[in-house]
Amino acid sequence: MLESLYSNFKNIFNTTWPMVFVSLVILVSFRLSYLYKNKAKVVLYKEIFLFFFAFYILCLFQIVTSTDISASYGNNFIPFKEIMRYKPFSALFIKNVIGNMLLFLPYGYFVGRYFAGKSKALSIFLITLASCAIEYTQLSIGRVFDVDDILLNVIGGSLGYFLFLFSNNVYDDMPKVFKSLWFLNTVFIILLILFFVFLGFLLT
Repeated sequence: MLESLYSNFKNIFNTTWPMVFVSLVILVSFRLSYLYKNKAKVVLYKEIFLFFFAFYILCLFQIVTSTDISASYGNNFIPFKEIMRYKPFSALFIKNVIGNMLLFLPYGYFVGRYFAGKSKALSIFLITLASCAIEYTQLSIGRVFDVDDILLNVIGGSLGYFLFLFSNNVYDDMPKVFKSLWFLNTVFIILLILFFVFLGFLLT
């Protein structure tokens, strides 16, 4: 299962990285210029977290707007119809069911972190709105509309949001040393290095 998920992620990244790379260079250069011009206080771990958010949104945009040449079925407006087509833990199940949930898991986390806080209703609304917008866009550009994708996206996004709540509660109870700026900066620098190493493996 993990090997299949890694293979799918690698295939997706190999098709999205050119647009993501160019867009990130522009966004990061604009962000650095803004910080420099306004002499704003830089909190390194927050800037790295913002970088991860931008990377994710760009990848999400590229994935959901690219042409879906593998779609062999029409639009689906009946809940659970397409989900039931896949044998549990088969390659198609992992790609279409697990994949759709994992696709929106980071979105739910970022929604909680940046916008909704502890408002569950607002979080679910934002997650659902984004997923509906994606399906409408796919329908408009020649891809298929699948209500099951919305359901799976909302489930994945909700899991991501509750992951945010859990991590936030854990953070509140952590010793002060783990909340210190130097510790958080160090952790996020390590995560950023590991992230680039992982991307290197995907491109080889």
